[in-house]
Amino acid sequence: MRFNVLTAELSHETNTFSLHKTGRQAFMARYALMGAAAIEERGDENTELAGFLDAGREHDWQVTHVLSAAAGPSGKIRRKAFDWLCEPILDSIKKQQFDGLLLGLHGAMGLDFREDGEGELLRRVRSLVGKEMPIAITLDPHANVSRRMCALADIIVSFKTYPHIDMRDTGRQAGDILQRTMAGEIKPRTIRVSRPMLEEVNGGRTDIGPMIERIAAARAYEEQSDVFAVSINAGFASADVTEVGPTVLVTGQGDFSAHAAFAETIADDIWDRRFAVLNDYLSVDAAAAIAATYEPEKGPLVIADYADNPGAGGYGDSTELLRALLDAGVKNACFGPMVDGATVQALQTEVVGKPVQIALGGKTDPDFGGGPLAVEAELVSLSDGLFTGDGPMIHGLHGSFGPSAVIRVGGIEILVVTIPRQILDLQQFRAFGIEPQEKHVVALKSMQHFRAAFEPISGKIIVCDSGALCTPRYDRLPYRNVPRPIFPLDL
Repeated sequence: MRFNVLTAELSHETNTFSLHKTGRQAFMARYALMGAAAIEERGDENTELAGFLDAGREHDWQVTHVLSAAAGPSGKIRRKAFDWLCEPILDSIKKQQFDGLLLGLHGAMGLDFREDGEGELLRRVRSLVGKEMPIAITLDPHANVSRRMCALADIIVSFKTYPHIDMRDTGRQAGDILQRTMAGEIKPRTIRVSRPMLEEVNGGRTDIGPMIERIAAARAYEEQSDVFAVSINAGFASADVTEVGPTVLVTGQGDFSAHAAFAETIADDIWDRRFAVLNDYLSVDAAAAIAATYEPEKGPLVIADYADNPGAGGYGDSTELLRALLDAGVKNACFGPMVDGATVQALQTEVVGKPVQIALGGKTDPDFGGGPLAVEAELVSLSDGLFTGDGPMIHGLHGSFGPSAVIRVGGIEILVVTIPRQILDLQQFRAFGIEPQEKHVVALKSMQHFRAAFEPISGKIIVCDSGALCTPRYDRLPYRNVPRPIFPLDL
């Protein structure tokens, strides 16, 4: 029997503390691709869709891919935008008879009318397909997995790497489980255990630390005949929601008391090691002091500002690290991105090579990461902000910073952009004439994901906290909805 499968990708990581609500334009700025256009862009790269299609070819499915859409992490999604995204999925279900659904989601999507975006999407889908049709979903391991998601999706498979480099493999795993379900070989469901934490204390790093052991245990448990996927989710602390924090999921059948007991052992380990940190967050001044005396014998010093990470909903316009680097007299350095569309627009009428006086960054909320910096800069270049990744995470995928400029202030080349995106690929500098490998210091805004592309070229990596919106000092954030007590707000 040839199965007819609907596929779609819909992803957003919602920082509920952000002042910027997420509307339709935010998805258009990142990507909102229908059917064939999505397959052309994403169907043979490291994406969940590529994994879905791999499974479809292997099992001879009739695949109807509806859309692939994502917006950069930001505030809650507006109802109209969410309805607009759901509509083509629901319309396809109404028009065709499917045997199964395969959805690439994130797991930390928040709406301006409901906390659990993925749960709301699944609720709408289930209202049309009923209880029996198998639904498989993939998640980012920074998902805040709700009970509703587990109740409405039969199969849940999260990435097992951070930096995330196994998206295609995860899509394929979910697809293979779906095939067995549609064929009547298995009847999976997903169970969930959690702990009262905002986030796994190291954010789920899988390059070093205890998550290596946990993932190995998960893979070993998946070898049992009645276990199809074990997902360990670190959670997403920038979401002030009721169901927040780390979860362990087992998708399987059979003896669920045994599956739950296994999941509890992983959750216990997360809780027991809650004080064991891997990241040493420096102040920006301490990071700049290291940069000022760094000798690049084996490669540049890479400084990551975790707190102003656009990849977690940071505004990307914090000036504190840049200020510290300038004050320390750091030379032969690059910095990016600085999100400041107003400055980019003002630079359009300036002459390349000429000095300009600007107030750079810090315009969204100076309480998080500092206010504008008054600087004299040389305008190096102007561009449309387009790039194509060539690193492990976004190889072959097109992206855009929107209208952009490179300026030089002192000894630092600064990439100034319009659209917030975290730095996770060398082409996000190289496409604009900046060669990171030739710099003594590379300062960038990213959490962990930068390591996939930048660790191989770096001589040393340090991380800092600029006090911006994604600060690891959670006591600075106005939590209202998370259950209390919760770690680390209540030790």
